[in-house]
Amino acid sequence: MDDLKVSDSIDEILTLLRRSNKYIDETQPWILGKDESKKARLGTVLYNLLESIRIAAVLLGPFLPETSEKILKQLNTDKRDWESLLQFNGMVAGQKVGTPEILFARIDAAKKIEEINKLNEAKAPKDPVKTEEIKSETNTKSETEAKEENDDRYITIDDFAKLDMRVAEIIKVEKHPNADKLLVFQLKIGEETRQVVSGIAKWYKPEDLAGKKVVMVYNLKPVTLRGVESNGMILSAEKGKKLSVVSTLEDIPSGATIS
Repeated sequence: MDDLKVSDSIDEILTLLRRSNKYIDETQPWILGKDESKKARLGTVLYNLLESIRIAAVLLGPFLPETSEKILKQLNTDKRDWESLLQFNGMVAGQKVGTPEILFARIDAAKKIEEINKLNEAKAPKDPVKTEEIKSETNTKSETEAKEENDDRYITIDDFAKLDMRVAEIIKVEKHPNADKLLVFQLKIGEETRQVVSGIAKWYKPEDLAGKKVVMVYNLKPVTLRGVESNGMILSAEKGKKLSVVSTLEDIPSGATIS
């Protein structure tokens, strides 16, 4: 903040929230809640999450004051000053949280379009003939655009350009500990190693794939599948009951870009 790096400051707060979200995947409180013997561990996990959220809410105060206030109200805490951030003990064990509410409501696209159309009609010329012409033109354009947007058979070159596909060498394959249909891969992409989870255990055994080179989507958003993080996707072709991973020429080095 001293250097006016406002966006960097906000990103540091979001890093805390992203890590808290990952903590949920790692600890799986929904499973802890089913085991009476792990009740104490569940309490610790929930406390850590609530305290992390409290700290993030206080830090967000200068940027999103109304949102910060809503979060702290839901937490039902009066520890809202900067001094309270010096220690990880702002929440009180056994304390009841407030009433939850959605912080950022999803926009209803159809309703929003209707509001915009009504606003445009109010600003349109009052001449009946011209008004009808404008309505007709607007409707025609909307219908055409709607057809184009709903036609998912095609993508543009810009859509394709967003994909980052690389050659990856499979250096290790294991069965997923919690899912029979999933395999967990360790892939070498150039000098980097990534973990990818793929639902191809029905067609391949781990020993069939080690050492092979495959094509992967490199810039796919990371997800957690049955408790295991996946950072990418292995491409495969499927028809009927047959499936085969998309492989490459063995003399192409891992990390090579597919174009």
